[in-house]
Amino acid sequence: MEISAAGRLEVRITAADVGKRVSVRCLRATEDTTEKFTDTVGVLTSWDSGVVTITRKGGESVRISESTLVAGKVVPAAPARRRGPSASYAELARVSSRAWRPVESERLGEWELRAAAGFTRRANSALPLGDPGVPLDEALTAVRRWYGDRGLPAYVQTATGAEGTQELLCAELERRGWTREVTAELWIGALAPVADRADASGVVLSRAADEAWLARYQRKGVSEVALKVLGTGPSVWFATVPGEGAEPAAIGRCVADGRWAGFAAVEVDPALRRRGLASVVMAALASRALEEGASAAWLQVEAENVGARALYSGMGFSAHHAYHHYRDGSS
Repeated sequence: MEISAAGRLEVRITAADVGKRVSVRCLRATEDTTEKFTDTVGVLTSWDSGVVTITRKGGESVRISESTLVAGKVVPAAPARRRGPSASYAELARVSSRAWRPVESERLGEWELRAAAGFTRRANSALPLGDPGVPLDEALTAVRRWYGDRGLPAYVQTATGAEGTQELLCAELERRGWTREVTAELWIGALAPVADRADASGVVLSRAADEAWLARYQRKGVSEVALKVLGTGPSVWFATVPGEGAEPAAIGRCVADGRWAGFAAVEVDPALRRRGLASVVMAALASRALEEGASAAWLQVEAENVGARALYSGMGFSAHHAYHHYRDGSS
C-alpha cells in the first residue's frame, strides 16, 4: 500500500487511472459491526458515481465504494514468470486460435468473427485482438448481425489476467448486458519435460481422427463440421492408446505451430483413470512436437477440473491468463 512520509495510508489513484493495474485497500464493516481491511489487486475498469470497479486476474469484478478506500496506488504488470516459456497474451491468443479453426471466418478490423455450426464456443465466437475499426457499439451490432445470419448466438471471447488482456472490454460488455457464460484458463509450460514424463511406446499417432478415436471423444455424435475443426491447425496429431474393447483406453490431440505445441481432447476411459494414461498420451504427442521444432506447450483447463489441474501442474504447467465467453443478452 502507498504510505506517506508521515506514515499515513494514502489513495494515490484517480478516475484518470482507469485501464491501469492497481492495488487498493478499503475498510469495510463486518456482520458483527467490526471493521476490517481488505486488499484488492487488478485492473481499474471504472470509477463512476462514487463506485470503483476492479477486475481481478480471473475476471471477477469487485465493486468498492469510494468512501471506503483508505489506500491505493498504480502497480506494475504482473512479474515475469520464473519457469517455463515467456509469452504475450496476443501471441498465445493467435496460436490457440490457429489450433482450433472455424469453418467460416470474417474480419472486422482486428477482430475475427468465427463460425462452425455451433461446435464449441471457441470456434463460434468473435476474437477481438485490437481495434475493430468502428466504435464498440457498432462493432457489437455487426457481431450480432453476423451470427444471427447464421442462426447462432453472438459470443465474444475475451481474456483477463495478463499484460495486454481485455479487462476494459469485459467491463464494457457487461455494461451492455452481455453475460459471461464460461471461464477457463490457458496454461503454459516447457515441452521437453512433458515428453520425458512417461514411456509412450504403446501410443499410436495419426494425422486424422479415426472411428476408434472418435468413439472415446467426449462429444458424441461428432458432425462433419466438428471433424473439420478437429483436423485444422498447422500440424495436427491424434494419439490413441488401444484398449481391450472397441474404444481406446485414452486419446489426445496436439497441434504443433512453430515453437508451440497445443494439447486438447486428452481423455481417458473412466475405468482406467489414475493409471498414468493421460501422461502417456501427452508424452507421445510432446515427443512428436519436439521433432517438429516445438519447445513450449499450452493447453486450456476449466477451473473446476481439479484432476486435470493437478496433472498439468505436476508437469510444470501454470496459468498464463483466464479467458471468457460473453453472450449477447438480447439473443
